[in-house]
Amino acid sequence: MPLLRGGLTTAETRIEYWHPCDLMNSLPMTRFLLLALAPLLTLGCSRSHDHAHTDAKSADGGAHGHEAHSHGHAHTAPHGGLLVEVGDHLFNVELVLDREAGRVAAYILDGHAENFVRIAQPAIELRLREPARGLMLQAVANPATGETVGNTSQFEATAPWLKESGSLVGEIARLEIRGATFSGLSFSVKASTP
Repeated sequence: MPLLRGGLTTAETRIEYWHPCDLMNSLPMTRFLLLALAPLLTLGCSRSHDHAHTDAKSADGGAHGHEAHSHGHAHTAPHGGLLVEVGDHLFNVELVLDREAGRVAAYILDGHAENFVRIAQPAIELRLREPARGLMLQAVANPATGETVGNTSQFEATAPWLKESGSLVGEIARLEIRGATFSGLSFSVKASTP
């Protein structure tokens, strides 16, 4: 009997099939891992990133200035106000000055300004330089969303003098979000236009 490949006789002929997994067995493991992990290495923030950041200091007192680097991404404030970045792209505070109503509202948002983030803080202090005064924004309960004082993302203050202010310049004194404390969050917000 004539011998075939692998020392088999014609009576013992085997049919061999090729499977894609055989390729994996032929590549060195490092090459395989690189090919398998390549898609993960290209993941990142998929949004366009061109937004103005404000200076902020975290609890450890470190300055946060984006002048030194650019993310190249933009976010839109859901209520048409000013987004103040909190931490290094961790959260945002949207400040809205409604001159007609004499009201300032603050909304705590995630890093992409898409989702509200509830916090336990009962009030947010604004230390204003222009005009030179302080302002306490109180937590707002919202039955429609289930938010309560102590578990809300919305804060407001009203004052007659806000009806005369075209803009506010100052800083958020202190903010606690998900176990982290941030202070000295600078801002300059203009009154919203109806």
